[in-house]
Amino acid sequence: MAKKKAAENVAASGQYGAPLLKRLAHKYTGVGLAIAISVHFMGVGAYWGAQYLNREDDNAPTVRVLSYSELGPPPSIQNQQALPQVAVSTPMAKPNVGVPVPVPDAEVSPEQTIATQQELSKIAGPMTQGTGGDSVGVSMGNFKVPEDDGPPPDFVPVEKEPQIIKQVMPKYPELAQRAGIEGRVIVKIWVDKDGKPHKAIVMKSDAEIFNQPAVDAAMQYRFTPAIMNKGPVAVWVVIPFTFKLKQQ
Repeated sequence: MAKKKAAENVAASGQYGAPLLKRLAHKYTGVGLAIAISVHFMGVGAYWGAQYLNREDDNAPTVRVLSYSELGPPPSIQNQQALPQVAVSTPMAKPNVGVPVPVPDAEVSPEQTIATQQELSKIAGPMTQGTGGDSVGVSMGNFKVPEDDGPPPDFVPVEKEPQIIKQVMPKYPELAQRAGIEGRVIVKIWVDKDGKPHKAIVMKSDAEIFNQPAVDAAMQYRFTPAIMNKGPVAVWVVIPFTFKLKQQ
């Protein structure tokens, strides 16, 4: 049938050869390409349609039926063992500033009395008469301003905490820098009434090589003095020092 129709087309056109074959080749090539594309899309659509229909629902509940033999015996009610205690607390550094501490009431002796003016006049004062004219000298003797008896307690109630006014960065040890060691040192500083470090103690350290640089830097800090009852007081201050190499 196709040959007959082709023959009729040739007879109608009155020509046969390369021009006719080119036209037929272009025509049937386009038809074949359209059919191939249609089949390809149908195959892809069928694949993804099957995947969509066979997908599993993640939210669907799963039910498993067990027999009594698989459940096992129930736990005993009489021989119950206490559950092991689980430690959930971790060591924490105690605060050292701003925590009130109970102070016992001052005890006053009931026999203590106030000296009268006559008794005070009998006590020799520090003033002595000079050798020339009417000049008067004051003899202070061996009087010395008393210093603090020792370091302050760990908890000192204050109205105003000390503030850092001068901060010094610790020197990175050359050996630790070459070895690529990093760490952190927590230093407790005894700040006196003038806001100057009186003593520095290492509380925690990741590497011992950083202890001395951290202490040296802490002793160069300067603070505003802590205030309590409108007067300066000595307190402990905790300063962390972090030793971290710069990323190149």
